[in-house]
Amino acid sequence: MKKNIVVLDSKGMNPGDLDWDEIQKLGNLKVYENTKYESIVKRAENAEIVVINKCKFDRKILSLLPKLEFICESATGFDNIDIVFAKKQGVLVSNVKDYSTKSVVQHVFSLIFGLTNKVEYNNNEVKKGRWVNSDYFTFWDYPITEISGKTLGLYGFGKIASEVAKIAHAFGMKIIANRKNPNKGYPDYVKHVTIQKLFRLSDIISLHAPLTKENTEIINSSTLSEMKENVLIINTARGKMINENDLKSALDNNTIKAAGLDVLSTEPPLENNPLLNCENCLITPHQAWTSVESRKRLMSGVKENIESFLNGKALNRVN
Repeated sequence: MKKNIVVLDSKGMNPGDLDWDEIQKLGNLKVYENTKYESIVKRAENAEIVVINKCKFDRKILSLLPKLEFICESATGFDNIDIVFAKKQGVLVSNVKDYSTKSVVQHVFSLIFGLTNKVEYNNNEVKKGRWVNSDYFTFWDYPITEISGKTLGLYGFGKIASEVAKIAHAFGMKIIANRKNPNKGYPDYVKHVTIQKLFRLSDIISLHAPLTKENTEIINSSTLSEMKENVLIINTARGKMINENDLKSALDNNTIKAAGLDVLSTEPPLENNPLLNCENCLITPHQAWTSVESRKRLMSGVKENIESFLNGKALNRVN
């Protein structure tokens, strides 16, 4: 008998431009674009397999789903799942690794160049007529800064950060990094430093570590005060690594130069998020991973994980 598969929040992975045919073949498939916390149990109560992205599967939810056998996280991060309790309940959990690496790396540099080259800003100024009305052949309000020769500090050094390092090296940047286990090594063009040195020496800091209790709000008033005045902070990892009020204060007071963020502490953000109206903070709506190619790899990874589970294995198991 085919198992029941419920996708609880499909909109990010497949807003309608991809199909579900391959996953449909694996079981009785039900797809929901988005599911609020209070609706999870009702929608998943008969499912042996659930596919989720941001839906919170805590102890309460897991306790109310006795038929559940397998959670397929349609993402790399799985901090929305109580992994320990899921294991106690006999529920296997798998994620999808590396599907978004190329897309996120591209977005990291999009944010960097958005801050250094001001492409969007200058395009808007041209469309407003400022170039037409200029008495000189060029104009600019903000100087363009070359990244060649600058120091890039990578907090975390997994697959995405290592690919960022390759491109940064090609641009002629100096690269320093901090990872939890430095014994895993680095390419010869990357130097390991302490977190304190990384914050102090970097011209650009890019965050690439998983969110933990230890690094929650690691960017705060104290660490910001140690950074260079011209530093750029890039975050495509997790919004809660940054104390947003402290970052706002540092930006407003020119303690640091600018920030480029694809993630915020609450998503979607609250209207009173202090960074939303911050002039020197470039924000994109958690879209670094969303290229068509990336989402196709994600769909394929979900299919492979479910298929593997049905065959008595657990591909990319995390518990």
